[in-house]
Amino acid sequence: MARAGHHVLQQIASRFGHRFEIRERLIGGAAIDGVGDALPPDTVSTCLESDAVLLGAVGGPAWSDPAATKRPEQGLLALRAALGVYANLRPVQIYKELSSASPIKPDRLRGVDLVVVRELTGGIYFGEKTRDGVSASDLCSYKATEVERIVRVAADLASTRSGRLCSVDKANVLETSRLWRTVTTRVVADEFPGLELEHMLVDAAAMHLINKPAWFDVIVTENMFGDILTDEASMLAGSMGMLPSASLGGTRLGLYEPIHGSAPDIAGQGSANPCGMVASVALLLRHSLELHEEAALVEQAIRTVIANGARTADIAVAGDTVLSTREMTAAIIEQLH
Repeated sequence: MARAGHHVLQQIASRFGHRFEIRERLIGGAAIDGVGDALPPDTVSTCLESDAVLLGAVGGPAWSDPAATKRPEQGLLALRAALGVYANLRPVQIYKELSSASPIKPDRLRGVDLVVVRELTGGIYFGEKTRDGVSASDLCSYKATEVERIVRVAADLASTRSGRLCSVDKANVLETSRLWRTVTTRVVADEFPGLELEHMLVDAAAMHLINKPAWFDVIVTENMFGDILTDEASMLAGSMGMLPSASLGGTRLGLYEPIHGSAPDIAGQGSANPCGMVASVALLLRHSLELHEEAALVEQAIRTVIANGARTADIAVAGDTVLSTREMTAAIIEQLH
């Protein structure tokens, strides 16, 4: 799938006279098999020397044993920490031509254009873990400073959009969420007084994402909640294969990847949807390389091929001609050309 992103970057370089140096390194399952480490030191050093990182899926059935001491996702979590990227932006836009591909009623999809800002380096995924034969625990913890910085990212973004920010937590049960809500309220009141802030419990947010998704504009939430909610939100777009993400920190160096995993059920078939990867390239061009015209052109190319009827299996309905990964990528590149 990353190959589709490379092809798009090469086309952008050719059209605009840029030169992109692309270096490939191992991570996840391939790295475990290759060198016995989910995140080799060479991968970390190469990423830190780069202007941006484009990431393919890290896992697969071969490394799915939950009892294994080395797992592909360990490489991804460690890479996020090494790069210092703490804010994961996941935009969800609806193509009207794909409304029939979504399990949600088309009338509920009208006007949906939202962004989930997910905290990426704290919470239960990074907390201390224990497990023996009879019990297990995962520590969920947040510092006020971690909440402050992610809320600032989300509030800045909301200020450029509708001026509405929804903070999602579980403050009726969790102490970490009570801290989250207190800090969010303070940061918005002190630094973004023009914003309209609403707090919502995560279970209510999950329901409203299906029932009235167009109400949302910018959502900010903690690590695990954001992971779950964005997978749910992908169904609004018709497929998880459509959605990109950008993981950002305090510098221009960012980590870009589609939100989907390795899709083992279709591995090797050449039928995966490359749109999420290509859209991630657009985010890379915009946020890390500050090539805004080029980013807009890539996004327009996706819109055009979808409008012209190009479909991969995950977004096709009865009667559609189904394209392979390679064919869909070629259609996008033709638009760029």
